[in-house]
Amino acid sequence: MAVLTAGELFEVAIGIEKNGAGYYDSLSQLAGDSGLKQTYGDLAAMERHHIQVFEGLKTGVSSGAVVPGIDEPEYRAYLQALIDSAVFVNDEVARDLAKRAAGPAEALQLALGAEKDSILFYSEMRSLVPQRERDAVDKIISEERKHVRELSDLKRQYS
Repeated sequence: MAVLTAGELFEVAIGIEKNGAGYYDSLSQLAGDSGLKQTYGDLAAMERHHIQVFEGLKTGVSSGAVVPGIDEPEYRAYLQALIDSAVFVNDEVARDLAKRAAGPAEALQLALGAEKDSILFYSEMRSLVPQRERDAVDKIISEERKHVRELSDLKRQYS
């Protein structure tokens, strides 16, 4: 029976943030509007900060620590489905989507989807990490929610 380790959860979270940073970096490079360029750059910086937080949390758990209560194959399959259905499967896909976006509204809609995916995954992850790590995960969830609000406001401006 396959089980998840706390380290694996943090690796997935780090990957999600790296892909998001790549997307926002690409959008920043492509943006003609200086306000959008700055916003995308700020979002990329926040994603990189989240990477550092998750890397720090990962070093605090033993690599073989099994996440309690997650030895059910259905739940692991559910988490894997969340990962597999993410908007940005990897950095290359994220950067390609940024280049192919028809305009700011489409780029922002993709970003909204990615942020929502992140919130869903981190909300599930929160209950699976050691208690001492939950405040950090809560903070990141809160920041991702802020990103959703900011992106939604921006999208309204460009729609």
